[in-house]
This record gives sequence, structure tokens and C-alpha cells, in this order.
Amino acid sequence: MELLTEYIKKSLEDEALKRNSESEISEDKPDPLLIAKNAPDDRMALFCALFAYGSAKQIYKFLKKIDLNILDYSESEIIDYVNSNNLYYRFQNSNDISNFLIILKNIESVEKIFYESYKENNSIFDGIVKTIEFFHSKVKNSSDGIQFLIGTPKQSKKEASPYKRWNLFLRWMVRKDSLDLGWWRNIDKKDLIIPLDTHVFRTAQKLGWLKSTKANFQAAEDVTNILKELDPNDPVKYDMAIYRLGQESSDILFN
Repeated sequence: MELLTEYIKKSLEDEALKRNSESEISEDKPDPLLIAKNAPDDRMALFCALFAYGSAKQIYKFLKKIDLNILDYSESEIIDYVNSNNLYYRFQNSNDISNFLIILKNIESVEKIFYESYKENNSIFDGIVKTIEFFHSKVKNSSDGIQFLIGTPKQSKKEASPYKRWNLFLRWMVRKDSLDLGWWRNIDKKDLIIPLDTHVFRTAQKLGWLKSTKANFQAAEDVTNILKELDPNDPVKYDMAIYRLGQESSDILFN
């Protein structure tokens, strides 16, 4: 069976075009990117992306509480701000949030860290794993909350999670359109991997794009390779369309 029928190809192209609009994210259709758009640099954009788990409304509600210029504060001021505002989110308590913000404060750029490992083989996987390892090396007070937030570095794509939040961050940083920010210049968008969340994973399974029942990095790469048949230079441009269709329980792709 042909995985990408002409109907699916046209539907995905139409949906990608339709979803590529500033109106696609709003307070009525909350998305962490709505907050990240106002971040002063890629460090706070990463903060927004790594907290992008759980209910979209709850993510947005939490991120709205954060002063996006908080990295200009001193370390003691960051701790006081987080504690006085009683900031926490699901698995991360106030100490976890303060610790992560202080790590971000003390780096110059996420792009520089990521690029050092990516550039050897133009590998998004290598870039993510090494960047995660870097952040873990900077953690002074480790906890389950910090471990979850940053992620677990794995050397095998089948053992690694999809790194959905990291791939989401990379989509924001590398692509440039009505939604994505395009702040980075050294990473090629053709190398990006789709952020494989529950909605995208289930849609890909229903379409027969995945043989594996496990949502891992290899599965995210397999879905991306199928999308490269549509656009080899920008396969992740279909992410918002597939995500929204799954979120809305739409059957458009299955007619």
C-alpha cells in the first residue's frame, strides 16, 4: 500500500499552508510558542520548550507567570523571584526551576552548544544528546524534576525517547515562517526531526507510517523520512498540521 497517496499529499500540503498563520496560536489555542516569541534569546525559548509537556492550557498558564527577562537577574534574585511567586509546574518544584534558570543564565547561547556536536555529521540526534549531556554536567543539585526536564541522554535512537520537546525547540529556532522564529542560521532545516508527541504518533500509526508501536527517536526519524517524500528540504513544516489534526481528532487524512 502506498503510504503517501495523492489525497494525503494534497491534504497535508493544504493543512500545512492553512496552519502556517499567526492566528493558529492564541490564548484560545494556547501554545508555548506564543510565549517563546517574546523571549529575548534562545535560552528562554528553550525554557519554554522544555516545559511543553502536559495540557497546553496549563503549559501556557505556567509560562505566562515567568518574567522572560529573568536571566538578567542575579542568581539570588532569580531564587527570590521563583520562591516569592511560588513557581512550580507538575514534576518541577521551585528549586528545580531556580536551578535550571541559573544554568541558562550562565551560558551564552544554546545554539553554540548544540552546533558543536551537530556539525560533525549534520546529526540532530547527536546535537540533542550532547546538549542534554552538557546541561546535566552543569546541574549542581540534581533531582527527578531536573532529570525529567532536561531529558535522558541515550546513544541509541531505539532506546532514546523522541526528544519531542528538544525537537520542538529546534523547529522554532531553525525554521522561519508565520509560526516558527528562525533565530538560528547554522542548522539546516532539512535535517530537523518532527516533534513526535502523542497526537503525531497516533496519526502516523493510523496512516501506517510506523511499524513500531514504541514512540522513540527512531520512530520520529521514520515519520520525518516519510515527510521528506513531500518536501526533502523542509519535512517538519507539516508538524503543526499533523499535530492539530490529531489534537482535533480530525479524519481529514483518512477520507
